[in-house]
Amino acid sequence: MNKKSLVFSLGGFILGALAVWLLLSFGTEQASEGSSDSKSKKANEPLYWVAPMDANYRRDKPGKSPMGMDLVPVYEEGAGAGDSPGTIKIDPNVVNNLSVKTGEVRKDSLVNTVKTVGYVTYDETKITRVHTRTEGWIEKLFVNHAGQRIEAGQPLFTMYSPALVNAQQEYLLAKKRNNNSLLKAAKQRLHSLNFDAKELKKLNQQEKPLQNVTFYAKSNGLVDELDVREGAFLQPGTRLMTIGNLDTVWVEVELFERQLPYVKVGQSASITLDYLPAKSWQGTVDYIYPIVNPSNRTAKVRLEVQNPQHELKANMFAEVSIDTATTEQILQVPQQAVIRTEDNNRVVLALGDGKFKSVGVTLGRTINDNIEVLDGLVEGDEVVLSGQFLIDSESSIESDFKRFGEQHAQDHEHQHGHDMDMSVPSARVSGLINSVDVDSNTVNISRGAIEKWNREPMTMDFDLDSSLSIDLFVVGENIDFTFEIRDEGFFITEVHSSVMEHNHD
Repeated sequence: MNKKSLVFSLGGFILGALAVWLLLSFGTEQASEGSSDSKSKKANEPLYWVAPMDANYRRDKPGKSPMGMDLVPVYEEGAGAGDSPGTIKIDPNVVNNLSVKTGEVRKDSLVNTVKTVGYVTYDETKITRVHTRTEGWIEKLFVNHAGQRIEAGQPLFTMYSPALVNAQQEYLLAKKRNNNSLLKAAKQRLHSLNFDAKELKKLNQQEKPLQNVTFYAKSNGLVDELDVREGAFLQPGTRLMTIGNLDTVWVEVELFERQLPYVKVGQSASITLDYLPAKSWQGTVDYIYPIVNPSNRTAKVRLEVQNPQHELKANMFAEVSIDTATTEQILQVPQQAVIRTEDNNRVVLALGDGKFKSVGVTLGRTINDNIEVLDGLVEGDEVVLSGQFLIDSESSIESDFKRFGEQHAQDHEHQHGHDMDMSVPSARVSGLINSVDVDSNTVNISRGAIEKWNREPMTMDFDLDSSLSIDLFVVGENIDFTFEIRDEGFFITEVHSSVMEHNHD
């Protein structure tokens, strides 16, 4: 019986010890999980809330922006210790509410169409300008108005000229004497006076000077300008009319300087007009003028277009697309991804897991809706296409704060050794007190600009350091104060004075 009692006692002791061990282990695990959950919950608490359309409007609790939109939370974990300066993290729900869209940085051929407008003009190499080479009177004008169609060999006008009569007499005299040298000289004189071969044939047939000499068209075309009327007295060099040809026309367009690098002589172009919208004409770049118009900073480019049906008329307004495609592979992003500022150009990188970062880029040529990237991105990067302006603002602020904190840490370590704690960034500034919240021990202040951080004026909430009393802050007063940027937020640490206006950096 004693042995049985001993066995039962020993077994009971072992079972009790096992129960205690399990209970303690479970309790420790629960405590650990609770502590972990608490830390995680604290880490996931927002630092502040910001307006989606105005990064300068910040509050310490949820609410509405001046535009009636829900404020967006910004989390402390957005700038983790392992992230580079400027990296922020945004809750997936917020990303969805902001309609953030991304696109891939890619290499592609330079597929570009330069679109512009221009005017149809005559091919100047085929324009005929009719002048007189001697003085005389217009006896008969066969052309009545500008725009009249002219055929080669058609009579244009007849002219009485004493000089022409004398030249004909010299020719007939040389012919009568059978003097070849004089005859040749007389023919050359008639030719120099534009005496036509048809008129020479008449002269040989009737063997007496023609009093009224007829002049003929040398090419087909349309009368563009008519400058004389019947009976007019003409001096040598007087222009009577201008005849243009529409078989081939020029389309002259103007390009901006940034478009010029893409356009080369010989490239094809498509031309359309409003009066025949369903039809297009094909042309080629014939000449790029070497001068830029100083008034509008454009350069003229000439296209040559075949126009056998004469559907293109002089001075018509045309829409032109020049095909400048090449096989060159270049790195490019959509233009909408680029944030342009006075000092630089930036894009917002989507790093994954809700993390974003604003980076500077060097841009090149514009290709339709895309733009060439010379530096700052690599193929395969994801960039934000919409909603990037708010993200860029937050990234810039985060980058400034993180770099500032790191710089202070380096300075203090250099001066006081590595055992000293990292100091927090701080700034002195003045501002107007908008409201005071006694319960949360916070004040809302419209502060001035902070030059050393390159930050614009903004309205934001500040917590008070434990050493300060909230009674120091009166709504409507201007105050000069120093604040620090801590992990928990923005803390006012010192009040210097209440002033009407004060400027500090």
